[in-house]
Parts: sequence; C-alpha cells; structure tokens
Amino acid sequence: MSSDETPNVPTPRNSREAVREKAQQVHAQQSRARLMRRIIIGAVAIVAVGAIGTAVTLAVSAQVTKPQLTPSGLEGDGILVSDVTAATVSSDTLATPSAEPSETGTEAAPTPEPTTANTVDIHIYVDYLSPDAGVFERANARQLTNWITQGAATVTYHPVALLTASSNGTKYSLRAAGAAACVATHSPAQFYSFNHDLLENQPEVNSDGISDSKLADAAAAVGVSSAKAVRSCIENQDYVTWAKEATSRALEGPLVGSDDLVLTAAPMIVVNGEAYVGALDDPAEFSQFVLTVASDAYYESTATPTPTPTPTATPAQ
Repeated sequence: MSSDETPNVPTPRNSREAVREKAQQVHAQQSRARLMRRIIIGAVAIVAVGAIGTAVTLAVSAQVTKPQLTPSGLEGDGILVSDVTAATVSSDTLATPSAEPSETGTEAAPTPEPTTANTVDIHIYVDYLSPDAGVFERANARQLTNWITQGAATVTYHPVALLTASSNGTKYSLRAAGAAACVATHSPAQFYSFNHDLLENQPEVNSDGISDSKLADAAAAVGVSSAKAVRSCIENQDYVTWAKEATSRALEGPLVGSDDLVLTAAPMIVVNGEAYVGALDDPAEFSQFVLTVASDAYYESTATPTPTPTPTATPAQ
C-alpha cells in the first residue's frame, strides 16, 4: 500500500538555519559570560586598590600626625651622668685621676680639687647588645662611679645602635637606645642605674633581645620617678627615630670633644678627645690611660710661654 505522506526530514536549508541559530545562541551566552567576568574582575580590582589606598593613607597620616620626638636634657646626643646614688655598683674606692701627676721617687702629690679646667671629660658610646660594652661596664663601673662622685671626671653616655640587625628582626639595639633616652628624659637621676642594668643583663647577640614591655619593667625596677611616662615612652618607641639619627651622626663624626674621631665600634671610649684602645676588661689599664690624659691636660694648662726678649735700642753714635 502506498502513502503520499513525506517523511519529516529537514531540508538542507532548514538544517543550516538551525545550526546558525544555535551558534548565535552559544555566542551570545559566551559574550554575556565574558562581560560578567570583566565586571567581577573590575569590581575586585577597585576594592583592592581602595584597600591599598586606605592603608597607605593611614600609614602616611600616622607618620604625619606623630611628631619626631627628641629627648630633653641631652648635649651632643649624650646623657651626662651626675647622680649615681641609685647605681647598683660597689662603693669601693679606686684611684682618682689627678690633673697633677706625682714625681717618681717622691711622696704622691695630693689630688687637687677638681675644677672645670682640669676635670677629665669621658664619653662612652654604647650599644646595649654589644658584649664588649657589657665587659667594659662591668670592669669599670666602680671607678667611674668613684670619679663621678668625687668630681674628678664627667662621664657622658651616648646610646647608639650598631647591632640593630643582630636581633632576629626585633631591632633590639635601636629600641634599647631609645628606652635609655626615655629614662634620661623622664627620670634622669635613674639613668645610670638603668644603663648599668641593661649592660649587666644583656641578651645574647642574634637573639630576639628584650621586648619593650620588659624594658619598661626594667626601668620600673630601678625606681624611675615617672614610671607611667617612662613606660609609655618606651612602649610607644618615642625615641627610636632619634636613636637611629644619633647613630648616623656619630658614624659621620666628628665625635663630641674631638677634632676628627668617628664612631667605629661599640663601646668607643673617648677621654679628653682621645680614643681609648686598651683592654676593655682591665680597669687598671683604663685608669692609667685616664691619668695620662689628665696629666697631659694639666701640663698644657700650666705651661708658661717663653717670654719674647725685648729688643734694646742701640745708642746713637
């Protein structure tokens, strides 16, 4: 039996149109997907840039609003020690540097009363992480205390930071120098005790050092008179920038009281403008150096200039 019905088979033309329509739909979907991705990426980028901009603005604002503080009462970036009554060092009396040396074979001349002209001027540049600085302090603290209390010498400490990179990124040298400046500013009478404590109880090189909170505790332990102000100063690192700049000035030189000395190590001890290069752990050698420098200063100050003869007029012939 025959049938006149034609099978439902698309013609080639209809097939091409269906494929073209499907392709257009797929292309439209891909275009929409690409547009959405671009919108999302753009939004994320805007948020990221905004966050970075906010962070930079806050950081800059913090730097602008926080002034660069400088310790008070310092001269030449140094802290003059005039009160050592609270220092935890022995009170044994050692040789006092005399401006007038005694002659060999004769009775020792009495030590003259110190005056502004003959007092020995000692400057000690100290990094609180330096083992050598601790060695010098422990060996010479007693005689330095004795010289200060008798007025035979003026002693000025200069906190510096040469070993900032030797504390696992905590910058202990810099923070300790800043902490010393905090004590010198807010409780100067206790500076020497705090200075001595930091050098007596040093952390190891290449360790984390001591936290700001522990440094503030150490200041309180030596009896600072303004414990709250000192703690705030130390924990806020008020004088860390000053310590960094003071170190740079010492490295550039000249050091206080000298013509051409620059900071080359810590400790560096300068007596009447002359650098001490002897043993750091030998108080007798350091004392002899100080006595020698004092003697030189005495002779220079008492030397009598040779009078210039006055020409005599020749009588006229």
